[in-house]
Amino acid sequence: GDPNNPYGGQVPYGGQGQNPYGGQGQNPYGPYPGGPDGPPPGDPLAGMAPLAPSGKRVLARVIDMVLVGIVVYLLTLLFRVSETDFDHADAGRSIGQSFVAAILYIGYDVLMGQRRGQTLGKRLMNLRVARLDNGLTPDTRTLLVRAAVLWLPFAFCCACVWTAICGGWSFIDRPYKQGLHDKAAKTVVVVV
Repeated sequence: GDPNNPYGGQVPYGGQGQNPYGGQGQNPYGPYPGGPDGPPPGDPLAGMAPLAPSGKRVLARVIDMVLVGIVVYLLTLLFRVSETDFDHADAGRSIGQSFVAAILYIGYDVLMGQRRGQTLGKRLMNLRVARLDNGLTPDTRTLLVRAAVLWLPFAFCCACVWTAICGGWSFIDRPYKQGLHDKAAKTVVVVV
């Protein structure tokens, strides 16, 4: 089957098997997606698994940040580089550490997301990243865009502020609960 389709090529709507958004091959809004209880016709939310609660997304991200942060810290100790080194001789090493951190965070998100759309944090929280247009696991390019938008500014300038804005956007975004990195990549995070 297609490695980007975790459901083995099953029929997405109706029919047999599981659709890419979850459920058992049926639109959870019934046969009339434009009805009073469902999304408007043509809405990507029709048939999609429930969108992930923003709080669970934050917890999954914190788990991932701690895991990758431990690796960054250990590499920092190994190469004796610290973010608190501000003199001219150590400025290059501090920038180097930021670059390594960005690469590790981006690589982690992309490599972990390729198979099922899940990092370890998302797996523990029963969440996954899905393409907004069809619910399938995003391809490598899409995962790379998503990770770069989240992690490049985080690693190089404004870690706490950028993380709060980028990821926190899902708390106010409607109707898809997307962070800014999701918007850039056209993805959503859904409950597995």
